[in-house]
Amino acid sequence: MSVRNVDDVTLKPVPAGTDTQHQVLIGPGEAPSFALRRFVMQAGGGMPLHTNTVEHEQYVLRGRARVVIGSEEHEVSKGDVVFIPAGTPHSYDTLGDEPFEFLCAVPNGPDTIELVGC
Repeated sequence: MSVRNVDDVTLKPVPAGTDTQHQVLIGPGEAPSFALRRFVMQAGGGMPLHTNTVEHEQYVLRGRARVVIGSEEHEVSKGDVVFIPAGTPHSYDTLGDEPFEFLCAVPNGPDTIELVGC
């Protein structure tokens, strides 16, 4: 078991994103089943349409964003929870002038990310 403060974990750029960073708060080496990540998208930032081979369970900490999941578009904000099934195309675009931040739990294991339409 480990305990750390989120401020002690390095924020790293997400290569496919625009003004988007992430932290691995609990990684595969620490927990047998799930990893916990934190994403921060600055105002005007986001992630293009893409797929992952693993599902995502997310909890919005602050800000607002337009999230596309498959053929559905949702506006999400603080307190919302989001489920993205494995293999489902999804994207994020921040709304407003504050950062959009969320926690994301994913199963440990191989995860291939593919941009859609590129």
